[in-house]
Amino acid sequence: MAPLSAAIPALPRRYHALSIWVLYIVGLCPAAWYFYQAATGGLGFNPVKTFEHLLGIWALRLIIATLAITPLRDLFGINWMRYRRALGLLAFYYVLMHFSVYLLLDLQLNFAAVGGDIAKRPYITIGFAALLFLIPLAVTSNNWSIRKMGQGWIRLHKLIYLIALGGAIHYVLAVKSVTAGPFVHIALIGLLLFYRAIRRPLLNWKRGRRQPARAAR
Repeated sequence: MAPLSAAIPALPRRYHALSIWVLYIVGLCPAAWYFYQAATGGLGFNPVKTFEHLLGIWALRLIIATLAITPLRDLFGINWMRYRRALGLLAFYYVLMHFSVYLLLDLQLNFAAVGGDIAKRPYITIGFAALLFLIPLAVTSNNWSIRKMGQGWIRLHKLIYLIALGGAIHYVLAVKSVTAGPFVHIALIGLLLFYRAIRRPLLNWKRGRRQPARAAR
Protein backbone atom coordinates (compact mmCIF):
# COMPACT_ATOMS: atom_id res chain seq x y z
CA MET A 1 0.00 0.00 0.00
CA ALA A 2 1.37 3.42 -0.95
CA PRO A 3 2.02 5.83 1.95
CA LEU A 4 -0.46 8.62 2.53
CA SER A 5 2.23 11.13 1.57
CA ALA A 6 2.03 9.84 -2.04
CA ALA A 7 -1.50 11.26 -2.30
CA ILE A 8 -0.35 14.76 -1.23
CA PRO A 9 1.41 16.79 -3.94
CA ALA A 10 4.94 17.76 -2.97
CA LEU A 11 5.61 21.49 -2.71
CA PRO A 12 8.63 22.53 -4.81
CA ARG A 13 11.56 23.47 -2.60
CA ARG A 14 11.71 27.02 -3.97
CA TYR A 15 8.31 27.69 -2.39
CA HIS A 16 9.15 26.34 1.09
CA ALA A 17 10.20 29.68 2.62
CA LEU A 18 7.21 31.46 1.09
CA SER A 19 4.83 28.79 2.37
CA ILE A 20 6.06 29.36 5.92
CA TRP A 21 5.30 33.09 5.68
CA VAL A 22 1.89 32.25 4.26
CA LEU A 23 1.31 30.02 7.28
CA TYR A 24 2.11 32.92 9.62
CA ILE A 25 -0.33 35.19 7.78
CA VAL A 26 -3.12 32.61 7.64
CA GLY A 27 -2.45 31.60 11.25
CA LEU A 28 -2.98 35.15 12.50
CA CYS A 29 -6.20 35.66 10.53
CA PRO A 30 -8.49 34.23 13.25
CA ALA A 31 -7.06 36.68 15.79
CA ALA A 32 -7.58 39.60 13.40
CA TRP A 33 -11.15 38.47 12.67
CA TYR A 34 -12.02 38.08 16.36
CA PHE A 35 -10.55 41.52 17.09
CA TYR A 36 -12.75 43.00 14.38
CA GLN A 37 -15.78 41.12 15.73
CA ALA A 38 -15.08 42.33 19.26
CA ALA A 39 -14.68 45.94 18.09
CA THR A 40 -17.92 45.89 16.09
CA GLY A 41 -20.11 44.10 18.63
CA GLY A 42 -20.06 40.73 16.93
CA LEU A 43 -18.99 38.69 19.97
CA GLY A 44 -22.15 38.91 22.03
CA PHE A 45 -22.91 40.52 25.38
CA ASN A 46 -19.43 39.86 26.86
CA PRO A 47 -17.01 40.45 23.99
CA VAL A 48 -13.88 40.63 26.16
CA LYS A 49 -14.40 37.21 27.72
CA THR A 50 -15.43 35.70 24.40
CA PHE A 51 -12.40 37.20 22.64
CA GLU A 52 -10.13 35.92 25.41
CA HIS A 53 -11.69 32.44 25.22
CA LEU A 54 -11.42 32.17 21.43
CA LEU A 55 -7.76 33.18 21.45
CA GLY A 56 -7.09 30.50 24.07
CA ILE A 57 -8.80 27.84 21.99
CA TRP A 58 -6.70 28.74 18.95
CA ALA A 59 -3.55 28.61 21.08
CA LEU A 60 -4.44 25.06 22.08
CA ARG A 61 -5.24 24.08 18.49
CA LEU A 62 -1.86 25.35 17.33
CA ILE A 63 -0.10 23.43 20.10
CA ILE A 64 -1.94 20.31 18.93
CA ALA A 65 -0.87 21.01 15.34
CA THR A 66 2.74 21.47 16.47
CA LEU A 67 2.71 18.13 18.31
CA ALA A 68 1.08 16.38 15.35
CA ILE A 69 3.96 17.14 12.95
CA THR A 70 6.20 14.32 14.20
CA PRO A 71 3.53 11.57 14.20
CA LEU A 72 2.47 12.60 10.68
CA ARG A 73 6.04 12.07 9.50
CA ASP A 74 6.62 8.87 11.47
CA LEU A 75 3.35 7.12 10.68
CA PHE A 76 2.27 8.48 7.30
CA GLY A 77 5.45 9.80 5.70
CA ILE A 78 4.08 13.37 5.56
CA ASN A 79 7.09 15.60 6.16
CA TRP A 80 5.88 19.02 7.28
CA MET A 81 8.73 19.55 9.75
CA ARG A 82 9.52 22.88 8.12
CA TYR A 83 6.23 24.21 9.53
CA ARG A 84 6.72 23.06 13.12
CA ARG A 85 8.60 26.18 14.27
CA ALA A 86 6.00 28.50 12.74
CA LEU A 87 3.16 26.57 14.36
CA GLY A 88 4.90 26.65 17.73
CA LEU A 89 5.52 30.40 17.49
CA LEU A 90 1.94 31.01 16.42
CA ALA A 91 0.79 29.06 19.48
CA PHE A 92 2.97 31.31 21.64
CA TYR A 93 1.57 34.45 20.01
CA TYR A 94 -1.98 33.27 20.68
CA VAL A 95 -1.19 32.43 24.31
CA LEU A 96 0.39 35.86 24.68
CA MET A 97 -2.67 37.53 23.10
CA HIS A 98 -4.96 35.44 25.30
CA PHE A 99 -3.12 36.62 28.41
CA SER A 100 -2.91 40.21 27.13
CA VAL A 101 -6.69 40.42 26.68
CA TYR A 102 -7.12 39.07 30.21
CA LEU A 103 -4.58 41.58 31.60
CA LEU A 104 -5.45 44.68 29.57
CA LEU A 105 -9.15 44.41 28.79
CA ASP A 106 -10.54 42.09 31.45
CA LEU A 107 -8.62 43.26 34.53
CA GLN A 108 -7.47 46.61 33.08
CA LEU A 109 -3.88 46.30 34.31
CA ASN A 110 -4.95 45.59 37.89
CA PHE A 111 -1.81 43.66 38.81
CA ALA A 112 -3.02 42.98 42.33
CA ALA A 113 -6.07 41.24 40.88
CA VAL A 114 -3.86 39.29 38.47
CA GLY A 115 -1.64 38.14 41.34
CA GLY A 116 -4.72 37.18 43.36
CA ASP A 117 -6.14 35.15 40.45
CA ILE A 118 -2.83 33.35 39.92
CA ALA A 119 -2.62 32.51 43.61
CA LYS A 120 -6.25 31.50 44.16
CA ARG A 121 -7.61 30.16 40.87
CA PRO A 122 -5.96 26.88 39.80
CA TYR A 123 -6.86 27.22 36.12
CA ILE A 124 -5.19 30.64 35.97
CA THR A 125 -2.18 29.33 37.90
CA ILE A 126 -1.78 26.52 35.37
CA GLY A 127 -2.36 28.81 32.38
CA PHE A 128 0.18 31.36 33.64
CA ALA A 129 2.73 28.58 34.22
CA ALA A 130 2.19 27.36 30.65
CA LEU A 131 2.84 30.89 29.37
CA LEU A 132 6.07 31.12 31.38
CA PHE A 133 7.22 27.74 30.04
CA LEU A 134 6.45 28.86 26.49
CA ILE A 135 8.67 31.94 26.70
CA PRO A 136 12.06 30.13 26.62
CA LEU A 137 10.76 27.90 23.82
CA ALA A 138 9.78 30.93 21.75
CA VAL A 139 13.06 32.76 22.48
CA THR A 140 15.12 29.73 21.41
CA SER A 141 13.07 28.91 18.30
CA ASN A 142 15.87 29.86 15.91
CA ASN A 143 18.80 28.17 14.21
CA TRP A 144 21.39 30.01 16.33
CA SER A 145 19.94 28.59 19.56
CA ILE A 146 19.80 25.09 18.08
CA ARG A 147 23.50 25.27 17.18
CA LYS A 148 24.59 26.77 20.50
CA MET A 149 22.47 24.62 22.83
CA GLY A 150 22.84 21.25 21.11
CA GLN A 151 21.15 18.48 23.11
CA GLY A 152 20.06 21.04 25.69
CA TRP A 153 17.78 22.58 23.06
CA ILE A 154 16.06 19.23 22.53
CA ARG A 155 15.58 18.73 26.27
CA LEU A 156 14.24 22.27 26.70
CA HIS A 157 11.71 21.93 23.90
CA LYS A 158 10.28 18.77 25.41
CA LEU A 159 8.49 21.21 27.71
CA ILE A 160 5.90 21.49 24.94
CA TYR A 161 4.34 18.25 26.18
CA LEU A 162 3.93 19.63 29.70
CA ILE A 163 2.60 22.88 28.22
CA ALA A 164 0.05 20.97 26.13
CA LEU A 165 -1.14 19.07 29.18
CA GLY A 166 -1.34 22.29 31.20
CA GLY A 167 -3.25 23.98 28.39
CA ALA A 168 -5.80 21.17 28.28
CA ILE A 169 -6.32 21.30 32.06
CA HIS A 170 -6.58 25.10 31.93
CA TYR A 171 -9.26 24.83 29.24
CA VAL A 172 -11.37 22.30 31.13
CA LEU A 173 -11.18 24.19 34.43
CA ALA A 174 -11.95 27.49 32.70
CA VAL A 175 -15.15 26.24 31.05
CA LYS A 176 -16.01 24.16 34.15
CA SER A 177 -17.41 21.32 32.04
CA VAL A 178 -16.25 18.69 29.57
CA THR A 179 -18.50 19.40 26.62
CA ALA A 180 -17.72 18.41 23.02
CA GLY A 181 -15.18 21.22 22.44
CA PRO A 182 -12.95 20.62 25.47
CA PHE A 183 -13.34 16.85 25.13
CA VAL A 184 -12.05 16.84 21.54
CA HIS A 185 -9.05 18.99 22.43
CA ILE A 186 -8.23 16.91 25.51
CA ALA A 187 -8.59 13.67 23.55
CA LEU A 188 -6.23 14.88 20.83
CA ILE A 189 -3.63 16.04 23.34
CA GLY A 190 -3.95 12.77 25.25
CA LEU A 191 -3.45 10.82 22.02
CA LEU A 192 -0.38 12.86 21.08
CA LEU A 193 1.14 12.48 24.56
CA PHE A 194 0.48 8.73 24.39
CA TYR A 195 2.21 8.60 21.01
CA ARG A 196 5.21 10.37 22.51
CA ALA A 197 5.41 7.67 25.19
CA ILE A 198 5.35 4.80 22.66
CA ARG A 199 7.24 6.49 19.81
CA ARG A 200 10.65 4.91 20.36
CA PRO A 201 9.46 1.27 20.67
CA LEU A 202 7.08 1.80 17.76
CA LEU A 203 9.85 3.11 15.49
CA ASN A 204 12.13 0.25 16.57
CA TRP A 205 9.36 -2.20 15.67
CA LYS A 206 8.90 -0.58 12.25
CA ARG A 207 12.65 -0.77 11.56
CA GLY A 208 12.63 -4.41 12.57
CA ARG A 209 9.90 -5.13 10.03
CA ARG A 210 11.76 -3.34 7.25
CA GLN A 211 15.03 -5.22 7.71
CA PRO A 212 13.63 -8.75 6.98
CA ALA A 213 11.74 -7.30 3.99
CA ARG A 214 14.95 -5.88 2.54
CA ALA A 215 16.84 -9.12 3.20
CA ALA A 216 14.17 -11.07 1.29
CA ARG A 217 14.62 -9.01 -1.88
